[in-house]
Amino acid sequence: MRKLISLSLFALAWTVSAQDMGTIEFISEEMNSIIKKDAKVEKIVDGCQFTEGPLWVEKEKMLLFSDVPANTIYKWTEAKGKEVYLKPSGYTDATVRGGFMGSNGLWLNKKGELLICQHGDRRVAKMDAPITAPKESYVTVAGAYDGKRLNSPNDLIMSDKGDLYFTDPAYGFEGGATDPKKELSFQGVYKMDKSGKVALMDDAIGQPNGLAIFPDKKTMIVASTDGPDKGWFLYDIDKDGNLKNKRVFYNMAKEKGMGGCDGLKIDKSGNVFATGPDGVWIFTKDAKLIGRIKFNRLSVANLAFTPDEKTLFITATNYVFRVNMK
Repeated sequence: MRKLISLSLFALAWTVSAQDMGTIEFISEEMNSIIKKDAKVEKIVDGCQFTEGPLWVEKEKMLLFSDVPANTIYKWTEAKGKEVYLKPSGYTDATVRGGFMGSNGLWLNKKGELLICQHGDRRVAKMDAPITAPKESYVTVAGAYDGKRLNSPNDLIMSDKGDLYFTDPAYGFEGGATDPKKELSFQGVYKMDKSGKVALMDDAIGQPNGLAIFPDKKTMIVASTDGPDKGWFLYDIDKDGNLKNKRVFYNMAKEKGMGGCDGLKIDKSGNVFATGPDGVWIFTKDAKLIGRIKFNRLSVANLAFTPDEKTLFITATNYVFRVNMK
């Protein structure tokens, strides 16, 4: 997630018609088995400041998503549309501040507990309440590394073995990477094992962001938002859950367009749906670009599938979109 989105961009986004916001581009025939030819991009939520971290909760048939500057998690249902779910969601201190202070990435663990990347509170936290009875009460899951406070955890994922992985760029600071409150000299990718130990996996990505595990359970992909390493990296996951053998999946440094490389998801066939300049980039597991969901003048931040992978939700600037893919 990029830290600064100007007020002029917010105003511009409001003027764009829904028909112009999303088009599906079929680059390869392989896309035909993923998204039906007549699929449309449908706006289901507007009126937000910057949407992020979508999470579909199948049992409740609801979508949770973060509005980061608004310090709010919303829920969306077909019956009632957008409703406040949690506020404050990522910054709970009494001192007034601005910027991207709220929640970002969301994850539902096997116990049905909601894990939240909280920018302002600089931690991964757990909501201390049932998913069906939300309450602004949080317990720290991971808040420090090597005795120093984290920057602003951005996205997270949990392996089947129970290891929690998360990225920690500097977007949650009001002053960005040079903010005097920043305690770490880098932006990291981390693993927290079941014992609660936080271990650094990579400190050499400029601004690490979205991450996902491939269906083989042996490979992870991590997004680098911008700069010369903009794009996505692959890692092998060893028997202890550590990330090894870093290599480039796809480099986007020369690509122009609105937004950087942000959240991503992988379907059951290993296809990668990754947000990037001007929309969602769709790759095979071998990094072949097969299609895009293109957006006009919007910064696309993240996405989520329903379990049957028939529906895709996309967060972009002020909005949330839905694509009925099959």
